[in-house]
Amino acid sequence: MSDREAVRAPYMHWSKTHPPAPHELTGSNLSPVALAELPRARDTLALSGPNDEGYTPFVGAIAARYGVEATRVCTATGTSGANFLAMAAVLRAGDEVLIECPAYDPILGIAEMLGARALRFDRRFDRGFQPDPDEIEAAMTPRTRLIVLTNLHNPSGVALSSETLAEIGRRADAAGAKVLVDEVYRECAFEATPPLAASLGDTFISTNSLTKSWGLAGLRAGWVIASHDVAEGARRARDVVDAVGSFPSEVLATLALEQAEKLLERSRSILLRNSRLLADLMSDAAVDDIVDWVRPPAGSPVAFPRLLGTDDAGRFVKWLHDGFGVGVVPGRFFQTPAHFRVAVGGEPSAVEPALDALREGLFAWRDR
Repeated sequence: MSDREAVRAPYMHWSKTHPPAPHELTGSNLSPVALAELPRARDTLALSGPNDEGYTPFVGAIAARYGVEATRVCTATGTSGANFLAMAAVLRAGDEVLIECPAYDPILGIAEMLGARALRFDRRFDRGFQPDPDEIEAAMTPRTRLIVLTNLHNPSGVALSSETLAEIGRRADAAGAKVLVDEVYRECAFEATPPLAASLGDTFISTNSLTKSWGLAGLRAGWVIASHDVAEGARRARDVVDAVGSFPSEVLATLALEQAEKLLERSRSILLRNSRLLADLMSDAAVDDIVDWVRPPAGSPVAFPRLLGTDDAGRFVKWLHDGFGVGVVPGRFFQTPAHFRVAVGGEPSAVEPALDALREGLFAWRDR
């Protein structure tokens, strides 16, 4: 297989092609919103209209929600599209980009496609998956143009504080680099929502969408919030990628933002219950000798347990799927093979029995 034919995002390929399990805890999307749950959707929908630089009401709704000027917003096809546009606005072939480890692997693929060199810095389990600004600074070189983080962290779900973000930003700014923060899970942390990175200064770039926290993955409605220059660069990158967004999607996304509190309350009712069920399982003393974890904030749809006694949980993941009908994501897709990712964004009526089956599988693995 040539480099040109190689799969650039192994996790995404796996997520589309792996055999489904009766109890799926792999996909991190929130249980989808039905059309009937978005009042006026049918009456509002239109197939075409002006959205050359993003549908103006959608851009305005994003700007109003996050307290920024509309010129600092660029719409995109989901958060993955936003990440691509933001990175394309900043990076050139031969530049270096520092990317967290473990990381969501499409981010690595973007750097590769843009001709940049991806270097890594650790978010270690024994440090609660928190990045160390000293280690990030030590990894910088004169060619470093961008530092990439996720907040909430994918795959662990942990949150970054404003102090940590600000310190990373200070060091990046001193080196002439930007900091991109993928915030697609940010609003799932209902009890202590992390700061909008882009509110901390022009060094930061925030990307987000209506996918994870809102239950509207099908709209593929995302955005970049950045300095005026970076946002303009992202818009010009979009000229090359797909020119304009989907007008029907942006119209419905505008309607969704008008009903933000209703949609987020729905998300809260699902995610707080499910994440507490997962916390109950992982905090049970009966699993202490099988698995360990870093507890994310209540509401996080993802967590990243470590299977004890092995350097690679891949065999356990397959065994769990084949023997107990439970699907979880192998940690190798996040460059951390001793772990596996559990996602609990589904309907509670499906998540609860899936977690019961996971518990059964963990005990059986220990006693095999």
